[in-house]
Amino acid sequence: MYMHNYTVKDGDYTKAIYTMMKDQRFNDAIPLLRNQLDTNDSSRACLSLLAYCYFNVQDFVNAAENYERLSKLVPNEMDYRLYHAQALYQACLYEKAMKVLSSITDISYHGKVTKLKAAIKYGEEDLISARALLENSPGDDPDTEVNHACILYKEERYQEALPRFSTALMTQGYNPHLSYSLALCYYKLKDYSQAVKHIAEIMERGIREHPELGVGMATEGIEFRSVGNTMTLHETALIEAFNLKAAIEFKLGNVDAAKEALTDMPPRSEEELDAVTLHNQALMNMESRPTEGFEKLQFLLQQNPFPPETLGNLLLLYCKYGYYNLAADVIAENQHLTHKYLSQYLYGFIDALITQQTSPDEAYKKFEEIAVRHTESLRKATKRVQEARATSDDSAAKRAVSDYEETLDSYIPVLMAQAKIYWDLEQYNQVETIFQKSVEFCNENDTWRLQVANVLFIQDNKYKEAIGFYEPIVKKSLANLLNVSPVVLANLCVSYIMSAMNEEAEELMRKIEKEEERLHYEDPDKKVYHLSIVNLIIGTLYCAKGNYEFGISRLIRSLEPYNKKLSTETWYYTKRCVLSFVENLAKRMVFPTDAFFQDCLDFLDNCEAFGKEVKTTVDHPFEDMNYHEGKNTVAYEARVLKELLVRVQIPNSLL
Repeated sequence: MYMHNYTVKDGDYTKAIYTMMKDQRFNDAIPLLRNQLDTNDSSRACLSLLAYCYFNVQDFVNAAENYERLSKLVPNEMDYRLYHAQALYQACLYEKAMKVLSSITDISYHGKVTKLKAAIKYGEEDLISARALLENSPGDDPDTEVNHACILYKEERYQEALPRFSTALMTQGYNPHLSYSLALCYYKLKDYSQAVKHIAEIMERGIREHPELGVGMATEGIEFRSVGNTMTLHETALIEAFNLKAAIEFKLGNVDAAKEALTDMPPRSEEELDAVTLHNQALMNMESRPTEGFEKLQFLLQQNPFPPETLGNLLLLYCKYGYYNLAADVIAENQHLTHKYLSQYLYGFIDALITQQTSPDEAYKKFEEIAVRHTESLRKATKRVQEARATSDDSAAKRAVSDYEETLDSYIPVLMAQAKIYWDLEQYNQVETIFQKSVEFCNENDTWRLQVANVLFIQDNKYKEAIGFYEPIVKKSLANLLNVSPVVLANLCVSYIMSAMNEEAEELMRKIEKEEERLHYEDPDKKVYHLSIVNLIIGTLYCAKGNYEFGISRLIRSLEPYNKKLSTETWYYTKRCVLSFVENLAKRMVFPTDAFFQDCLDFLDNCEAFGKEVKTTVDHPFEDMNYHEGKNTVAYEARVLKELLVRVQIPNSLL
C-alpha cells in the first residue's frame, strides 16, 4: 500500500504543504518548507510549520532548533518558548529545557511550566523534586493523578500505581498510553494475563481505527511502505504494546511468538526504529544473528537515553559467547554507567565471570560471597511465605512467593557458574557436592534438576540416578515432547539403555517419532532434529564402546531423509564417529565386513550429495575464521572422510 505522491508545480507550494500536513505526510512537507525558508529565512509561518512537522515525526532536535529561531524572531510569544522547551525535553536535553523554562515569566503559563519541569525532573530520576513540583500543580489538572502514578511506578511501587492509573482511565476515558501503563504495572507484578488483556485492547483499537498503519503486514510478507514516526503512531501506543507483548512472550519462553510480535508492529525503516524496539530485536534474534545483535546493543549504548537493560544484557551476552575481554573493556569504558544501570548483584556476577578466565579460585570465592547472600535472602523469603500462608493472606503470600522466586532466579546462575568451574576440571564429585548444598532451595527447579542429571549422566556409573532427574523434566512435556531439548531426550534414552530398560527407551523414541510426524503434517517445511539427535547420541555411545557397526547404522538411520535431517548440528556428531571409526581402522583395531564398509561409503556419498549447502561451522561474531567457502560444507568434509576411509581400507586378502 502506497500513499498518493504529489507533484508540486511552481507557485503551488503552499497548497501542497497544507494538503500534505492534512494527510499527515509531514516527512514530505519538510523539504518543501525548507525550500521556502531558503528563499525567505525569516518567514514566521514557514518556521512554525517546519518546527511542527519535525515535532510530529519525532525529530525533536530539529524541532527545538526551529522553535528557538521562532523565539528569537518573536521574543514576546511565550508559546514558542514553551514548545522549544518541550522539544528539548523530548530530546532528553533536560538542562537546556530547564534553562528555557526559566525564561518564561508569564504567570498564565505557571501550570504548564511547572508540569514540564516535573517531567524533566522525572526524566532525570530526581523523583523528590518531581513530586515537590507536582504538589504545586493545579488541583483540577487531570494529569496530576497520572503523574503521581508514574512516580510510584518509578519507585517500583507497582501495586500502588495500579489504582491511580485505573482511576485516570475511568475519569479521562480510554487512552492507549494509560492502558499501556496499566499493562506495564501488571507486567512488573508478573500478572501477565492482565497485562496481555490491556495490550490486546490497544492493538484491537489501533488496527480498527488506523488500518493505514499496516499492523501485521510485515509478518504476512506483504510489501508496505514505512509509516514513519508520526504523531498518529505515537498516540496509538502500538509500538509500546507490541514491545511489551514481545517481552512477555520472551519471559514465558515463547521465542517465536516474541519475534512475531516485533514483526507485527507497524512497519518502519531501521533508522526510524526506537531504542526499545532495536534492543528487543537484538535480544530476540541473537541466536540467529549474533553479529547484528551485538552491533545494535553497542550502538544503543552510545545513545541518550537507552533502555536501562542494554548495558547488563550486552555484558551478559559477551560472557555467554566467551568474549570476556570485550566485557571487561565495556565496564572499564563505562564506569559512570555501571553504578546507574547494574545492580550490585549483576556487577558482582559479571566481575566473577571475567575473573574466572584468569583465576578460577578467586572467581569461586566471589561467586561464593554472592551465593551466601542469596541463601540468606532465600531463607528469609521462605519464612515470609510461611508466615503469609499461616495468616491466610493470599495477597501477601503471592508477593512473598514472587520475591522468593525472583531471588531463586538470581541464585541459580551463580550456583551454575560455581559448578562449571569444577565441571571444566572434570571434578564431577565436587560438582555434585555443590548441587547437594543447594537442594534445600532448588530441588523443584528444572534448571537445577537438569544440571544434576547431567553430572550424574557423565559419570557413566550413575545412569539410574540420572533417570530420576531426567524423567520428571520429560514427563512435564509429554503433551509436546518437541518442547524438550533433544539432548535431554537422548540422555534419558541412553540412561534407559545403560540401565537395561530398553523397552522404556524404545517407547520414548516412538513418542518422539509420533510427535515429529504430527508436526510434519501440520508444518511440512519445518525442520526438527529431536529423533535424529537421540539416534546420533545413542550411535555415538555404541561407537565409543567399539561397536561401530551398530553405532554407525544408528547414525545413518538418524539422517534419513537427508534433505530434512542433515544440518550443522547433526553433522557435528556424525563426523566425530566416522573419524573415530577411520582412526581405529587405521590402527587395525576393528575389522568391518565388506557390506558394512560399503554402507559407510554409500552413506558418505549421500552426505556429499545433500550437504552442498549445509555449513559445517557457524560464523561467530567478532571472529574472522577465514574459512574457504567451498571447504566449509558437509559435502567437502564427506568427500575427505570417504577418501580417508578408502585409504585405510583393509584388503580381504590380508584378513
